[in-house]
Amino acid sequence: QVQLQESGPGLVKPSQTLSLTCTVSGGSITTNYYAWGWIRQPPGKGLEWMGVISYDGITYYSPSLKSRTSISRDTSKNQFSLLLSSVTPEDTAVYYCARRSESEAYDYWGQGTQVTVSS
Repeated sequence: QVQLQESGPGLVKPSQTLSLTCTVSGGSITTNYYAWGWIRQPPGKGLEWMGVISYDGITYYSPSLKSRTSISRDTSKNQFSLLLSSVTPEDTAVYYCARRSESEAYDYWGQGTQVTVSS
């Protein structure tokens, strides 16, 4: 059973960089042909896809967030991470990490972590 767990600060100040890590257990992030993504949900809004990193380390980002987003991985720790720079209160959301299967469905999700951007 694959499990994902987000970790990181729950409060970030405006203009700073949001940093989250997803720790994966029960499966390797280098296993063909999965990808590992970040999705967020602002309060009162729907899910917003942010980006993914593939099993071989290739990244894809949402065009609307690409200039501020970076996804990386540490295969020795079976973790992948999100950096979102120059945050504003509009970046306040529950942030999820999830696995994308070969069929491109997100089949395993973390529980989500609340991040609030406020001074």
